[in-house]
Formats: sequence, C-alpha cells, structure tokens
Amino acid sequence: MDIILALKALIMGLVEGFTEFLPISSTGHLILAGSLLNFTGEKVKVFEIAIQAGAMLAVIWEYRARIGAVLAGIFSDRKAQRFALNVAIAFVPAAILGFIFGNSIKAVLFAPLPVALAFIIGGLVILWVERRARTQPVSVRVQSVDDMSALDALKVGFAQAFALIPGTSRSGATIIGGMLFGLSRKAATEFSFFLAIPTLLAATFYSLYKERALLSAADLPMFGVGTVAAFLSAFLCVRWLLRYIATHDFTVFAWYRIVFGLVVIASAYSGLVTWAD
Repeated sequence: MDIILALKALIMGLVEGFTEFLPISSTGHLILAGSLLNFTGEKVKVFEIAIQAGAMLAVIWEYRARIGAVLAGIFSDRKAQRFALNVAIAFVPAAILGFIFGNSIKAVLFAPLPVALAFIIGGLVILWVERRARTQPVSVRVQSVDDMSALDALKVGFAQAFALIPGTSRSGATIIGGMLFGLSRKAATEFSFFLAIPTLLAATFYSLYKERALLSAADLPMFGVGTVAAFLSAFLCVRWLLRYIATHDFTVFAWYRIVFGLVVIASAYSGLVTWAD
C-alpha cells in the first residue's frame, strides 16, 4: 500500500474514533478531513462507513461483560430480554429511514458546507437543551439503561434518525434526545453506546455489500489501517467520556461545533480553503 494512502487512512481512522461517540459528528469530521486530505470519491464514502466498525468494536470491548451477560440470559432473563428489545426498537427508525432516503442524503448533503451548517444548528440545539436543563430541569425518570421502557427506546430511536443528516452527530442526537425524554445524562450516554453496535454494524455491512463492485482485495490494507486506528482512538474516547459526563455538561462541545462550522463557512467563502465535495 502506498505510504501516503496509508497515512490518510490512519488519519481518517483516528478522526472517526475520536469523534464517533462525542456529540460533534464523526461523519461531518470525516467529510471535512477527507476534503482537506483530497481523499474523496465513492470508494472513500464506503471507507468512511466501514471504519465505523472499529469504533463499534471498541464499545463491545469496553462493555464486554455486560454484553456477555445479556447474550447469556437472552432466553431466560427478563432484564436481559428487555434490554436487548429496547436496543432493537431504538435501532429501527434510523434503519428504515436510512434505507429509504440514504442515497438522496448522500447525493445532496455529503459536502462540507451542508455539514458546516449542521454543525452550527446542532451546537445551538445543544446550548438550548443545556440551558433548559439548568433553568427548567426536566424530571429524570430513567437513571439507568435497565429502567428504560420500550417507549423510551423508541423515542431515542427517532432522535437517532436525525443523525442521518451528516454533521448532526449520532451520539449527540441520541444523548441530547434521551435527556429531553427524561433519561439521566449517564443513562442517555450509555444507551447511545449500546445503540451504536447494531447501527454501525448494519451500516458497515450494508454499505460494503451495496458497493462491493467498487472494492477489491487491494483495498484491504487501507480498510484495515482505518479500522484499527478507529478502534484504538474510540476506546480511549469512550473511557474519557464516561469520566467527563460525571462532572460536566456538553456546552463545550456545542461551542466547538458552532466555531468549527463558522470557520469552515468563512474559509470557503473567503477562498482560503477550497473544500472538495
């Protein structure tokens, strides 16, 4: 594999892992990073989706004991059955809408400027939610993912569907949506992690199957480098985020989104950076 291509794959993998579980949009960052690296095209779109599997594997490793317990009790433990059912229910809305509108979204919105706008809008939403939490506290009904009902899971699933818009952030939509629906910050964050497993797994395999004609055995090293980098960086990010939310809110991520989005727009219109679609 060409060393430059390997370096680009490594950078993209690190970007994916460090941003997948933060409310700042991994897809948006990948689109922008790919544009800066001149790493674009249909095959790269498949690569960007496929390396999400690395981030997903980081969650599986971090929660391997919990996931193992759920799988062991799936046929006998009502608690495990309810947990698995809730994850499945939350997965459905984005899966259906993504299947129907995925091609249209990729054709129109997978570009730097739409992503920048989504960054800004998402940041403003997070600021509004955090301010509302301070001034008009929502009653926290659900302290743990084990306390969630099927309706809670469905609501979070519809919130996740907003992340089909690149730049919105899957984790941001599910965490902030969960908090609005009465989940504690910890429960919303952990459920977002668990929901990532079927969501990213399905997206990866569906994209690889659908675009298989674009790929060849020669692409395996590039995909391997990106996936491993995504796994390692996501593992570090998940552990850090669990500590962070114990004493902090998401305001800093909101301002980051807004500033970053404004920089992208300003650089594009000033001609400082030529962003490639």
